[in-house]
Amino acid sequence: MRSPYQDLPDRAFWRSSVGRDDAASLAQLWTPKAGITRETALMTIGSCFAQHLHRALVRGGWNVLQGEDMSAHLPTRLCHRYGYNLFSGRYGNVYTARQFRQLIEQAISPAPAPGPIWEKDGRFYDALRPTVEPEGLGHPDEVMQSRREHLVALRGVLERAECIILTLGLTEGWIDSASGYALPTAPGTVAGDHDPARATFHNFTQTEVMEDLRASRDLLRAHGCSARFVLTVSPVPLVATASGDHVASATAYSKAVLRAACGELQMSDPDFDYFPAYEIVTTTIARGPYLDQFARQPTDEGVQLVLKAFSLALGAGETSGKGAEADSPAIPPTPLPTPVDDDTICEEILLEAFRK
Repeated sequence: MRSPYQDLPDRAFWRSSVGRDDAASLAQLWTPKAGITRETALMTIGSCFAQHLHRALVRGGWNVLQGEDMSAHLPTRLCHRYGYNLFSGRYGNVYTARQFRQLIEQAISPAPAPGPIWEKDGRFYDALRPTVEPEGLGHPDEVMQSRREHLVALRGVLERAECIILTLGLTEGWIDSASGYALPTAPGTVAGDHDPARATFHNFTQTEVMEDLRASRDLLRAHGCSARFVLTVSPVPLVATASGDHVASATAYSKAVLRAACGELQMSDPDFDYFPAYEIVTTTIARGPYLDQFARQPTDEGVQLVLKAFSLALGAGETSGKGAEADSPAIPPTPLPTPVDDDTICEEILLEAFRK
């Protein structure tokens, strides 16, 4: 008697492959579609978890592109406070696939439509990346000039990138009614004021996520950029939800939609691959969950395990970056995240301040 399961490898069976963090098991977690080496030009972008990946990849010796690099001019903490060297560009957190799509549209367009500008206490903020200037700027024209310079730098990163590592974090978002742009946070969280007529809540579906990702790829191809995509899903849960559901149910929906969209693209489109960082951190696949005491941010151990699995699957050895700090003085070891750190680099955590 024969069964279709009898000749499958160990990675196909739960008991032989789950709950192990040894090198042989980690190397089997991902079967890359295309070759990536330490010399491959990588672009990092996405939600807060992408910051962890960016630091880990830099410390691990990977060729991570860095547009708008200020590490030679500012101490690391100040770089991060002003949005520099957190990702491959100074775009701040990009939580949704729609944000990613519109960012590419703006970067490759010769005359992108201007985004909304928020005001707070006489200071002005770019609503599409409101935390990169923590104190705001003195005039709306300064905001527009800063954004133009950012998009020029981003275009250069996109044109050099051979692989874009995109971390999807949310399906919930707010849409600016006047421009149609997806916002990284609701008006009134960092700056501006909430007006239901000027910004509307939207919870993206799997179909919309896939359409936005495919459109992003098509835009890049039309511009002559050939980068392929490695998609990940952030293990960080929602701080708050505007969906009307319990925040735990809203988180489960959001992550399920994103994971399903990534899985379908991985199966059906040669330009998209999926790396299971979400599973490594949040499930028992590698002895997880690897979450901090607040059950929100990944521990440093979890991040290092993610990079170890990434490296082993690519045949690049077990380097996790723990011994590489001396080569990258501007990128410190990833500390155990705390709410204070989140306040500085993650717009979403600011929603906690509105809890009654």
